[in-house]
Amino acid sequence: MQTMKKKRIPPLYAVLMLLLVCMTVGCSNQEAEGEQNGPSAGEQSNTLVIGAYSVAKDAVGELLPKFKKEWKAQTGQTVNFQESYEASGTQARAIVGGFEADVALLAMESDIDKLVKADLVTSDWKQAPNDGMITRSIVVLGTRDGNPLGIRDFEDLTKPGVKVLYPNPKTSGGAQWDINAIYGAGLKLSEANGQKDPAAAKAFLEKVHKNVESLDKSGRSSMAAFEYGVGDVIVTYENELLARIAQGVKYDIVVPKNTILIENPAVVVDKYADKHGNRELAEAFVDYLRTPEAQRIFAKHGFRSVDPEVFAETESTFPTPEGLFDINYLGGWDEVRSTLYSKRGVWYQVLAGL
Repeated sequence: MQTMKKKRIPPLYAVLMLLLVCMTVGCSNQEAEGEQNGPSAGEQSNTLVIGAYSVAKDAVGELLPKFKKEWKAQTGQTVNFQESYEASGTQARAIVGGFEADVALLAMESDIDKLVKADLVTSDWKQAPNDGMITRSIVVLGTRDGNPLGIRDFEDLTKPGVKVLYPNPKTSGGAQWDINAIYGAGLKLSEANGQKDPAAAKAFLEKVHKNVESLDKSGRSSMAAFEYGVGDVIVTYENELLARIAQGVKYDIVVPKNTILIENPAVVVDKYADKHGNRELAEAFVDYLRTPEAQRIFAKHGFRSVDPEVFAETESTFPTPEGLFDINYLGGWDEVRSTLYSKRGVWYQVLAGL
């Protein structure tokens, strides 16, 4: 495997970068009111560095204090957190580039593969429960309250005058799920007409993309633009809309007939966790994300649980589309990267109007 050559960083630049990280990366969680902000004399303290994709921020924010309490009860140690939330592709590149996260929560398997190729994560990471996944979702459509344009499926996004939002797949894992869902829906439509036709799927994606109003850097940024009033329809994670609706925002969720199952992984970043002496802590945190308690919190924030019992408890919230497919319908991530997102792939042909 190729390893990245480290560039020599001028001292002043390094200091400025350190200050920038301190300003932008979430610092340690504050203790509950009335408690000390630091450990008592003789008490051990650990800091766990977490690099996550932006859509997971709210759920992770609720999970961290619960894990902190559990870790304290089990070990007597106080654990603090440094948190960074970015678009999944951006986060993966940051970790490869030197952001020393002990744990990575990313939007998709292919972003974890970037860490594997950089020798930061071992290639056997999918041997964990549920193939290393901690949450699931599906790609859906969000409309303004009352669905004024009568949107019912991906095909409606091709109509003249319909303004569509989804983020940029160059930076956002969520956007790649969105593009995969639209392309796959095009394949499903062609299959219903006689054969699975990639050319027809590309043409369908082109029609949708002609109506795209904005390409934001992340799923969370795209949702923020939609809430600001940009666009008529947003292509996004089901959990994003469910979470906002639970907070009182009025949107309609449209579940397309044919859409994709989203699976989101979490891993210990082996190289950095070992470097920081945090392997036990990092592994315990990733294991905690799969516990019923954590899975119920994820479900509260709109994610589909990977725990069968928790999913059964919450199943009424999560309808199963008639034509639900997974990444394997598109040939798996290696095929998707080659077919859709390579330099001459379908997505870049659509962008270039080829």
